[in-house]
Amino acid sequence: MLKRSFNGLFLILSLLVILANGACSSGPGKGADAEVSWENLDNILSQIVAPEFPDVVFDITAYGAVGDGETKSTQAINAAIIACSDAGGGMVLVPEGIFLTGAVHLKSNVNLHLAENAVLKFSQNHEDYLPMVFTRWEGTELWNYSPFVYAYEQENVAITGQGTLDGNADKDNWWFWKGPWSRQTWETVPENQLAAVARLRQMAEDGVPVEDRVFGPGYYLRPKFIQFYKSKNILLEGVTIIDSPMWVIHPVLSENVTVRGVSVISHGPNNDGCNPESSKNVLIENCLFDTGDDCIAIKSGRNADGRRLDTPSENIIVRKCTMKDGHGGVVMGSEISGNVRNVFAEDCVMDSPNLDRIIRIKTNSTRGGVIENVFVRNIDVGTVKMAILHIDFDYEEGDAGEFTPIVRNIHLDNITSQKSERVVFINAYERAPVDGIYINNSRFDGVEKENRINHVTNLKTSDSFINGEAFVVD
Repeated sequence: MLKRSFNGLFLILSLLVILANGACSSGPGKGADAEVSWENLDNILSQIVAPEFPDVVFDITAYGAVGDGETKSTQAINAAIIACSDAGGGMVLVPEGIFLTGAVHLKSNVNLHLAENAVLKFSQNHEDYLPMVFTRWEGTELWNYSPFVYAYEQENVAITGQGTLDGNADKDNWWFWKGPWSRQTWETVPENQLAAVARLRQMAEDGVPVEDRVFGPGYYLRPKFIQFYKSKNILLEGVTIIDSPMWVIHPVLSENVTVRGVSVISHGPNNDGCNPESSKNVLIENCLFDTGDDCIAIKSGRNADGRRLDTPSENIIVRKCTMKDGHGGVVMGSEISGNVRNVFAEDCVMDSPNLDRIIRIKTNSTRGGVIENVFVRNIDVGTVKMAILHIDFDYEEGDAGEFTPIVRNIHLDNITSQKSERVVFINAYERAPVDGIYINNSRFDGVEKENRINHVTNLKTSDSFINGEAFVVD
């Protein structure tokens, strides 16, 4: 009896120790399971491996594609992709020339390679992006026009080369569907997305099954340019991408993604450069972003749909990139309901009078989300319009919901800037202050206004200066 009692007591004590250790591993700055720091970077990088492909070439001209800029080659390009995948994989070659096309659907084990002076020019005929596909529009799932380049549940896919993907969008095609924006007025855009957006978002809040969320023609929801959906082992390398209808590079619910040496030049509305959404192990390096919206925006679904899927974006690495125009350099949000964690940004140049913010977090109490473990170092900022670090809990709808955001554990090291309105802008909630901001070894010159800091705990600075004077937190 005594032995049995002792064993029971031992089990109880062991359980208490386990629970105590679990409690110690959570909380601000600890991430999902354990403490996260720059020391985690190499381990994450080891999990991001670009796919390789058989040394077999499928030239699209052999399937009937014509590079005269006028003959539509959609069928030929997709036939080459299917043949390549069915044969076990390889390279689908787009040779020199201008190839007009509609939607291109990638298949497993296919590297779509654009040779130097090759252009895939996407049709302005909206019917060329039908039939509709299962996709995600600003964080909400639906059926809509196909993205220009689309992969659904595929593995080992790539877009590579020195050629150009031309979305062929402009103020008279696709962009005006936004409704009022910087170059338009309400009177000139009677056909716009506003009613469809409201309908889609209400469907998600009401729990309407995705198969019943059917949009497409007549609803004016612009397609993405490149979207990988529920796919893995993805590579984009070397290409230039211009003039997208909307978001440019959009991995969704995908894993093991490398975006390397890509140039994105696209100044339309919502023309974000690269938006990993609910994706894991993503490397974005040596890229140029010159955009009409955020250069890189890390997302995880919007409101009820984001919480339904409950899939964070995590282990996102941005390095050696150049950001020019855009609303933000490295951004988290605003579709952030599924959480974001473990973001690393280093060795980047961000410089433009039309770049609004360097590191930006945007959310509110309808979107909620936990954003944690953001590490930024060695960033060379020339001119930025607004702030180096910008965190806003009152984005769009403001404090109108029941899902209070949590932001914690933000590190900035060795940041230099020459001109900005502010260094720090933080607008959080009294009930949910941002917890843990650490700014070290940084110098901010040409700062025009004082920091705006509302509701922060554990804001610490060291060896940092604003306009030559020590950056001291009261």
